Amino acid sequence: MTIKLEQSWLNELREEFNKDYMKSLKAFLKREKEKGKIIYPKGNLIFASFNSTPLDKIKVVILGQDPYHGPGQAHGMSFSVPRGIPVPPSLRNIFKEIERDFGSSRASTGNLEPWAHQGVLLLNSVLTVEKSLAGSHSGKGWEKFTDKAIEVISNKRNNIVFMLWGSYAQKKGALIDKTKHLILKSAHPSPLSAHKGFLGNSHFSKCNEYLSEKEIEPIDWSI
Repeated sequence: MTIKLEQSWLNELREEFNKDYMKSLKAFLKREKEKGKIIYPKGNLIFASFNSTPLDKIKVVILGQDPYHGPGQAHGMSFSVPRGIPVPPSLRNIFKEIERDFGSSRASTGNLEPWAHQGVLLLNSVLTVEKSLAGSHSGKGWEKFTDKAIEVISNKRNNIVFMLWGSYAQKKGALIDKTKHLILKSAHPSPLSAHKGFLGNSHFSKCNEYLSEKEIEPIDWSI
């Protein structure tokens, strides 16, 4: 696990790398690779969400669960895939809701880096996964690390919009100071649940309205 973390994040999270849970996580990842298992994303992309969106630039946090586990899909940002990779079902529903919310055209790529560069932290709770095995690295330590990151955002920043989709993400609401930030909750965009409240939630326009009220430049959600 190569640690190349953007400086504002490193200032806040440096101590985490010296804790026992992170040492155990590093040892686990090393053993898995030695067994010949394929781990996604590549090592230099594990912290891509942090490196793409510095702490002091965050406006929005979109929380996912763990990386895509198909070949070529994961590149270190929740819901995002590299250019040229087919758009996964959950992301198709995210684009569908943006299209409905703003009356805009459908995105041409699933690469969400333009959002990240505007201040949207695309954070998965678990930062690695074994090929073809969703959730395979859950409970290995990543959750403690990313929970700490959420706490840092909540404590150090003001007026951040947190989008928590599905019960897994919504549990993280306990880490967020509701008096300082906007928390938007709905069903997950997965095809299994999107019709239960994700489609039609207007989270993207609600987010921009809140940012504008706080005199923060809104997000251009077009891709």
